[in-house]
Amino acid sequence: MATHITIFFVVIIILIFNGHTNGLLHGLNEGQVTDTTMHRVDCKGDVEIEDDAWMMVQKSGNQFVVNNQPFYVNGFNTYWLMVFAVDNSTRGKVTQVFQQASDVGLTVCRTWAFNDGQWRALQKKPYVYDEDVFKALDFVVSEAKKFNIRLILSLTNNWDAYGGKPQYVKWGKEAGLNLTNDDDFFSHPTLKSYYKSHVKTVLNRVNTVTNMTYKDDPTIFAWELINEPRCESDPSGDKLQEWIEEMAVYVKTIDPKHLVEIGLEGFYGPSTPNKVQYNPNTYAQQVGTDFIRNHQVLGVDFASVHIYADSWISPSISNDHIAFTKSWMQSHIDDAENYLGMPVVFSEFGVSKKDPGYNESYRDNLISTVYNTLLDSAKKGGSGGGSLLWQVFPDGTEYMDDGYAIILSKSPSTSSIISRHSTRLTLFNSLCKWKCHWGCKKKHEFDGGFHFLDEL
Repeated sequence: MATHITIFFVVIIILIFNGHTNGLLHGLNEGQVTDTTMHRVDCKGDVEIEDDAWMMVQKSGNQFVVNNQPFYVNGFNTYWLMVFAVDNSTRGKVTQVFQQASDVGLTVCRTWAFNDGQWRALQKKPYVYDEDVFKALDFVVSEAKKFNIRLILSLTNNWDAYGGKPQYVKWGKEAGLNLTNDDDFFSHPTLKSYYKSHVKTVLNRVNTVTNMTYKDDPTIFAWELINEPRCESDPSGDKLQEWIEEMAVYVKTIDPKHLVEIGLEGFYGPSTPNKVQYNPNTYAQQVGTDFIRNHQVLGVDFASVHIYADSWISPSISNDHIAFTKSWMQSHIDDAENYLGMPVVFSEFGVSKKDPGYNESYRDNLISTVYNTLLDSAKKGGSGGGSLLWQVFPDGTEYMDDGYAIILSKSPSTSSIISRHSTRLTLFNSLCKWKCHWGCKKKHEFDGGFHFLDEL
């Protein structure tokens, strides 16, 4: 009798999932935004409707949660949104990219909340801001919410694009400081005060569209301290480590609600000599970053890793790139789980059309490899928190393409892969919402549900 009852409940569950899956697939095939309302069965057997509130993303152990329910990142990068939003002639591209990304189920966008001393600068010089550009960033944040897309906002750049670290050093020299190289950004008190001022200004900004302060807005998924920090003048990693320790806590003192991440590429450093074998080359361990040590810092909530086999190993496309991607990802997922106790997001990955041997089939293979590795982690309750494509562009922006841009309307096979992964994650999240003993914890995997996922 007990066996018959168990079989009955499993059949009921699978029937519900089948019905829900067909609805999701229909919505995606019709190009509609996936409905966030999920069915669940509580332990009393009653079917209820649960609508996820637009609440802050938080961290619970090695996983992201929203309203105490799991949240897996499926997203993209479009760095130039603020600059495009300044001008009415290009502002529509912001809406368009959010619409197209939402249509294939993408839920998180990483973009720049900085433009330091450049054309259409947000920060013209230390403490001086262009209100029109800030209003453009307000528009980006408000527009993201309309399409149920959350934002990872990066606060400056290691590179000179959009100003970044070199611009801060230039400002310092203009102020009469004795600076020797760009890495003084990480150690000179005045330059650190410039950066802190920018952080404080952005986090305390009151959005002119929504009237909500940035530090209170659930649309913002996380703050990123700096895009791809490197400190080559100090291969020991001490200088960058001290900067991370100071700035992560500083962000949290202003905004304890939002998550914080560093923006690292993921290279292993001196603190873990047994791990440097996973680096793409020997140079990677000499740039002053240290993946595990850097993330063992108060105030840092999740790890970030980038994946660029074509830049790091060789520009010519080969199967070695796929093998590297798998081992690179698995190593960091294991480290995030075993040493850091936090999620890891592969916040940039892609392949350039300019690479010798490139074709769209290879790009699809790379994207599928990343997605499948993350889904395998999710099914085990692991630390694979998600990924962000570099990068998604709307129609008519090909002139901005650095080789990595994906224009979804012109890439049907790639769009199909993204949609499929979105559907899988949505179903997986709904599986995890079931409150009974077959939930998605490691010791109680619902194998039938996961097998059903694999067949999608």
